[in-house]
Amino acid sequence: MAENVWLGLEPGPTLEETRALIVAKASHYGLDIDPERPVHTLSVGEMQRVEIIRALLANPSILILDEPTSVLTPQAVEKLFVVLRQLASEGCSILYISHKLHEIRALCTACTVLRGGRVTGVCVPAQESNDSLSRLMIGSEPPALARRVQQAGAVVMEVRSLRLARLDQYGVDLHDVSLQLRAGEVLGIAGVSGNGQQELLRALSGEDTRAPHGTVLIEGVDVSGAGPAARRLLGLHFVPEERLGRGAVPPLSLADNLLLTREEAVQSQRWMGGWIDTALLRTQANRIIDRFKVKAHGSTAAARSLSGGNLQKFIVGREIDAKPRCFIVSQPTWGVDVGAAAQIRAAILAMRDAGCAVLLVSEELDELFQMADRLQVMAQGALSPALPIADATVEQVGQWMSGLWSAA
Repeated sequence: MAENVWLGLEPGPTLEETRALIVAKASHYGLDIDPERPVHTLSVGEMQRVEIIRALLANPSILILDEPTSVLTPQAVEKLFVVLRQLASEGCSILYISHKLHEIRALCTACTVLRGGRVTGVCVPAQESNDSLSRLMIGSEPPALARRVQQAGAVVMEVRSLRLARLDQYGVDLHDVSLQLRAGEVLGIAGVSGNGQQELLRALSGEDTRAPHGTVLIEGVDVSGAGPAARRLLGLHFVPEERLGRGAVPPLSLADNLLLTREEAVQSQRWMGGWIDTALLRTQANRIIDRFKVKAHGSTAAARSLSGGNLQKFIVGREIDAKPRCFIVSQPTWGVDVGAAAQIRAAILAMRDAGCAVLLVSEELDELFQMADRLQVMAQGALSPALPIADATVEQVGQWMSGLWSAA
């Protein structure tokens, strides 16, 4: 990681000096970064931390930040804002790109709004409300999330004291992780990226089958050593945070990408001498495109041709369309505009209302507070006790992100 930062700096400091600068800067901003760690082992959120550190070390006169706070705790966001205001006061010009409207209003002195590649408004954000900015962004206010209070049903997925060693030296060990996910509820998992979320999700999705016997159960069936296909047959579907390369194969069409996770679709096509019914695949893909308003050139469009937000809508729609009984989704609205985010969140809540058990892993606290019925926090490979969302506060969750829940 230090080498990547070093490449982006002006000639001067040695690689060893750069390592020391990274550690000092990361410590100052409360960012957990190991300068020796290879970049390919980082999560999406951890890679974003590296980009923030590299930008700050360059002592820029113009600084462009794209969604920088999605990897930070609320306390770290405040620290970053203090630094950005100081840089601005010293003459640095800052272009801050974000779909978090409250951040735009709190930090920025001027705002240009884009929609569909066109400027739809220029304003002073401090004089605007979230609703007025939303109207400029998507042409209307996003519909309010319709939540209804309901009693959670039976346990659909259970994790019992899961201990799992990391797969590589840069991963995170899981320590005594326990949770119960019930039908008709959204269980939220908060936490700063790189604290064991990836390891937990791989153990739950079946990508990592090393979980000890009896630690992961779906509707009472022990699936600790079962792979993804076996878990899908029990009704589990999963949306990873990485869209391209894990959630979708970039050069394949949207229709062909259905084959990644739609086991029942493959079975229904009745393999005929090695041939696949591509017409049926296209019909299914077009249904998802229409239902989730995905902007794409039809079902034959390559996954890599879609914008990040539209590909995310297709991937989430693909799994929702499978009618799962247990739905695990990581960072569902990362980098998605407010309109698409509202649509994705509404679809997830509709599943919950229909009795699906939803595990939502997100670094967006606003999203978790909007959608979750109960909340747990992940820090250093451990999971906090569950907290009813009505009893949770942003300050408390921010403290728990540092692992400070034992005293509480």
